[in-house]
Amino acid sequence: MAWFRRRPQQGRPGGRPVEKADLEHLTQFVRSRRGVEAFVEPQTTVTETTLLLVAHDGEWTRRRIQSPDVARRFAHQLSMPIYDVRLLGYPQRMRDYNERQRRRPSP
Repeated sequence: MAWFRRRPQQGRPGGRPVEKADLEHLTQFVRSRRGVEAFVEPQTTVTETTLLLVAHDGEWTRRRIQSPDVARRFAHQLSMPIYDVRLLGYPQRMRDYNERQRRRPSP
């Protein structure tokens, strides 16, 4: 099978460039909520590097980002703390928010 003969793609040190719509969504999320913190999720074999934003109440959003460096620059431009999810893990308030959403009755 060809799976084992695949070579990494050349010329892509950080993945695809970030789309403008993704950056606008992330910026809007930060500006419309309070206490937002950023978490960088590393690239895996299935997903590219992503930036997870979590608000004070646990509401969250996630978008693909080109690299951890781009994520850090984005967070610093918006004066937002940024963490590595591999080192810190996901915040409890995010898990609590997900649980509240799951228990909500359907409309």
